[in-house]
Amino acid sequence: MNSSHWFGCIKGREPCTSFFRPWSTSWEDLWFNHDLEGLASFLNYMRGVESAAGMRPSIVMEATGHYHSPVVQFLDEHQYLNIVINPLISHNAKKTNLRRLKTDAADAHLLGTLFYKEEFEPYKKRGQHLMNLRYLTRQHESLTGMYVQAKLQFQAILDQVFPEYHGVFGDLYSKVSLRFLALHPTSKEVLEMSELEITTAIGRLTGRGRSVSWCLERAQILGAAAKRNPFKETAFSSHLISMQLLIKLLLQYQDHLADLNKSIEALAEALLEYDLIQSIPPGLALKLLQQF
Repeated sequence: MNSSHWFGCIKGREPCTSFFRPWSTSWEDLWFNHDLEGLASFLNYMRGVESAAGMRPSIVMEATGHYHSPVVQFLDEHQYLNIVINPLISHNAKKTNLRRLKTDAADAHLLGTLFYKEEFEPYKKRGQHLMNLRYLTRQHESLTGMYVQAKLQFQAILDQVFPEYHGVFGDLYSKVSLRFLALHPTSKEVLEMSELEITTAIGRLTGRGRSVSWCLERAQILGAAAKRNPFKETAFSSHLISMQLLIKLLLQYQDHLADLNKSIEALAEALLEYDLIQSIPPGLALKLLQQF
């Protein structure tokens, strides 16, 4: 029977113990940090078990986000077989135990018993290209969540300053809309401007992307919205400060998300499966997913 190490990864520190045969620990437990000194002590520990058992042990651990990555890289460098278990498997195994003892050592012991009960494949190191793509998509998802929260906060402030501004531009969060509002955040400022001044200001923000007639139409809609606005003056100056900060934040989020989209698209196009995925019609893809 193969010997094994098994441990549960936590932030920066690990409990580790060893099996020489199923369900029987035969070596002193070890706690080590995720630094050079800690990994060196772990290597000496493994070599001691290897010498006593007469064979190289298998290393079993639980996937814990990025906390187990230094250990996996260290094991690869020293050519040790390592198995990373899905946390759902170990979590379901805990439910079958009549005595539920929640400690780091108990979690490590559970991974050891799973190693002998189940058949696990060695950890497969993903290609650098695929890992970059996964990291960028996760960053995109996280940044999108923060962008949505900033939009909700911005709407709450706008409703207390210039609620009739909704609908002036086709997209409230377009760069032209946000930048104009940053320059003229209240209906009072808009009413003090002539139609020509509003048209010119919008034209400067759009550059050559829009015609003069489009800018004039937006100016007329904006003037009518300013007249309907219930707040002629802002009661709290703090609302204007918050609005300026949120507008800058929204514009920055848009730029960051656009850069991430370009990077993700470039990485995705290099994948062999990209053309196949792109060829699937959206409706058909949804039906296929519903069957699984």
